Amino acid sequence: MAWWKAWVEQEGVSVKGSPHFNPDPDAETLYKAMKGLGTDEQAIIDMLTKRSNAQRQQIASSFKAQFGKDLIETLKSELSGKFERLIIALMYPPYRYEAKELYDAMKGIGTKEGVIIEILASRTKNQLREIMKAYEEDYGSNLEEDIKADTSGYLERILVCLLQGSRDDLGGYVDPGLALQDAQDLYAAGEKICGTDEMKFITILCTRSATHLMRVFEEYEKIANKSIEDSIKSETHGSLEEAMLTVVKCTRNLHSYFAERLYYAMKGAGTLDGTLIRNIVSRSEIDLNLIKNQFKKMYGKTLSSMIMEDTSGDYKNALLNLVGTDL
Repeated sequence: MAWWKAWVEQEGVSVKGSPHFNPDPDAETLYKAMKGLGTDEQAIIDMLTKRSNAQRQQIASSFKAQFGKDLIETLKSELSGKFERLIIALMYPPYRYEAKELYDAMKGIGTKEGVIIEILASRTKNQLREIMKAYEEDYGSNLEEDIKADTSGYLERILVCLLQGSRDDLGGYVDPGLALQDAQDLYAAGEKICGTDEMKFITILCTRSATHLMRVFEEYEKIANKSIEDSIKSETHGSLEEAMLTVVKCTRNLHSYFAERLYYAMKGAGTLDGTLIRNIVSRSEIDLNLIKNQFKKMYGKTLSSMIMEDTSGDYKNALLNLVGTDL
């Protein structure tokens, strides 16, 4: 890994954990915070939002060893509502958390396609492989099979295609001839004909690398005199449109995509707490600081200021701790 890449990634991390870490006193602090009548929510917030995920796993092990209780179950019995949902999300190892989000999106009546699209379109091949493994271990079921059973038509095809993780950038080399050919194929599959050849869109969007697609989008705009996004909007609709646009957004700028997800989770009446929690928790040890910078550029306000306006109580305090300082 290039030194600058490591530096940028480290710079993106908003939750770095405790440098002088010892799980035993931390576990004891949590036990005392939940012992007897009443719960010291602030102690739980201070502890769990200031530890890395790996440290939280060690605290959970120490909690079990010292007090014979499961930490997640104890937290569930003491907390409630959105605050409970956030704290429990922090306690799951990353891939198990994302597997759980996918499982919850499909279980019961109705499917939350937006959650599945967000996770599958924004993760790398390696991350998707780990999520599939965690899904199978925790739910005894195959993620691809469950997606096939729960969705249909072109949406099913694009999701299964994304799950293969074929979009990873392996060398950064772009074949200009192939990029032009792909752009012409996309134009022929959409704008040029009556109706749309959805499979051509799906194949190109899901199997080409990000650097290659960037070139394809450029060439496409020259041929069609409109952006690929505008063509997708006019040629498709519903969840398939959302899935294709998500792939384009994640290709153009992943941090902008997550900034947009967070913004629309809080904009207008009501809050999409699931989206807010999932994106802050899952990006906090990857690139949340870079997402915050993009958020401010795009919306002229800080992520933390919007969280302050839109949430309250312990839930708000815990979210703000995870987001860290916003300049």
